[in-house]
Amino acid sequence: MTLWLAIRAELARLGADKTVLLTVFGGVLFYSFLYPTPYLRQQVSQVPLVLVDEDVTQASRRLAFMADASPRVRLAGQAATLAEARTWLVGERAFGILLIPDGFHRDLLLGRPVTVGIAANNGYFLIYGALVEGLVGASATLGAEIKVSRLSANGLPLTAAAERHSPFLLQARPLFNPGQGYLGYVIPAVFLLILHQTLLIGAGLLSVPGGRKGDLAARVGLLTVIYLLFSLYYFGWPFEHYQVPRQGRPLELLLFLLPFFIATALLGCLLGRLARRRERVTLLVLLSSLPLVFVAGFIWPVEALPPWLDALAQLVPSTQGIKGMLRLNQMGADFAQVLPYWSALWAQAAVLGGWHWTLGWRERRLVDS
Repeated sequence: MTLWLAIRAELARLGADKTVLLTVFGGVLFYSFLYPTPYLRQQVSQVPLVLVDEDVTQASRRLAFMADASPRVRLAGQAATLAEARTWLVGERAFGILLIPDGFHRDLLLGRPVTVGIAANNGYFLIYGALVEGLVGASATLGAEIKVSRLSANGLPLTAAAERHSPFLLQARPLFNPGQGYLGYVIPAVFLLILHQTLLIGAGLLSVPGGRKGDLAARVGLLTVIYLLFSLYYFGWPFEHYQVPRQGRPLELLLFLLPFFIATALLGCLLGRLARRRERVTLLVLLSSLPLVFVAGFIWPVEALPPWLDALAQLVPSTQGIKGMLRLNQMGADFAQVLPYWSALWAQAAVLGGWHWTLGWRERRLVDS
C-alpha cells in the first residue's frame, strides 16, 4: 500500500469515527471558547471590606476613604467591634477587615511607627491578594502625604519635600503579561495542553486493536497536519480576540510544534495499543490532565516539585512543548534558545517510534510462528 493510499484510508477511518471527530474537531473548537470565559474579567476588583475604626479621627477617616477609593477594594460597611467584623467575614458579607487602632492619629503626629490591622479570607487567594494590595497602597499613600506635609511644615518647599520623601521614581513595566491578569497567564499554556490531550485521545481511539489495523506513519502524519492547522487557529484568532500578548513568528512556531505533534500522536497511538479498549484511552487521558498542568511549570514552580516527579514529567511531550512555546511565543525568545526543548521533542518522537517498531516486530514474529 502506497503512502497516499494509506493516508486516504486513515482519512476515511477518521471521517467514519464520530467519537474521534467530536474529540478532535468539536473538542478543540469548543474549548477555545469555553476555557477563556471564566478569566475574561482578568483581575479581581472591588473586594468588599468591613472597617473597624477604634480611633475615629480625621486621619483614620482619611485612610478609610483612600482604601475605598482603591480600585481593588470597596468599603462595604463599618463594624463597632472586631468581633462583629468577624461575623461579616464568616458570613462572606466582606472578605477583609481593616482595623484602625486607637491612637492612630496621635502616633502619626508624633512620628511613631503605626500598626494597622488587616485580616482577610485567605481561602480565596486572588481575592486576598487584591485586598492586601489595595490596603497596602492606601496606607503607603497616606504615609507619604503625612511625611511630605511634615517636611513642608518645617519650611521645605513642596516639590523638594516630595523629592526628599521619594528620591527614586519607579516605573514598573510587567513583562510578558502586561495586563497582569489570569487570561494572559494561563491561556497560552493551557491551549497547548488542550491540543495535546485531544490529540492523545484521537490518536489513541484510532489505534485501539480491533477492526482494520491501519498504517502508523499515515495516521501520525495525517493527525500532525490537522493539528498544525489547529495551532494556526489556536494561537491566532483567540489570542487576538482575548488580547493575549504574543511575540512568536508563525513559521518558527510551526517548526517547533512539528515534533511536538508527532511525539504526541505517537504517544496516543501507543496508548491505544496498550490500553486495548476505547473507554480506557479517554479515561487515562482525562485523569492525566490535571497532573500534567501542575508538572508543566507554569502553575506550580518546577523547583517545588519532587525531583523524581519533575524527571518523570520530562518524558511527556506537553512538558517540553509548553516550556518551549511559552518562551518562543510569549517571551519572544530566539529559536536557538528553545533548541533544547525542540531536540527533546524529536528525541521523544524517536523513542516512541522505536517502541512502536518493536511492538510491531514482536507481533509479526508471533504471527509467523
